[in-house]
Amino acid sequence: MATDADVTPVDAVELTGSSAAYSPADPAPVIEPPRARTKRSPGSQRSTRTNFELYGWLFMRLSGVLLVVLVLGHLLIQLVLDGGVTKVGFAFVAGRWASPLWQGWDLVMLWLAMLHGGNGLRTVINDYAEQPNTRLWLKTLLFTAVAFTIVLGSLVIFTFDPNIR
Repeated sequence: MATDADVTPVDAVELTGSSAAYSPADPAPVIEPPRARTKRSPGSQRSTRTNFELYGWLFMRLSGVLLVVLVLGHLLIQLVLDGGVTKVGFAFVAGRWASPLWQGWDLVMLWLAMLHGGNGLRTVINDYAEQPNTRLWLKTLLFTAVAFTIVLGSLVIFTFDPNIR
């Protein structure tokens, strides 16, 4: 059996800095892992977890790429190839929306932009709203605004009447 006298300097570990203050009799405090659920964590009572945040993250990446293509294509076609801002007016929009292609293009752009922005703002609310009631009301306002804008925008695109007087 080895005693303290049998320990050679090679076997000894020298503690430096803040580690020197701790010993087996006085161990360092245990720090919880950063993602551990506590009683105060949202959803800590649930026994099952979903992949909603993963799907939200994936949606942001895919919709962002698609939005870049749609918006840059829209700007190139509408402003560069069709004569610029001076030609955009009621008659121009009426002519564009007579085609299902442009209705679909604008509808996809509207839906993706609103869902992408709403999801991003939902993430910001989750990060910065600390009180559960505040988070609930902010998300309710956000979802209401996003739904209202999508419904109203879709109605305008599909029910646009070029013969209005």
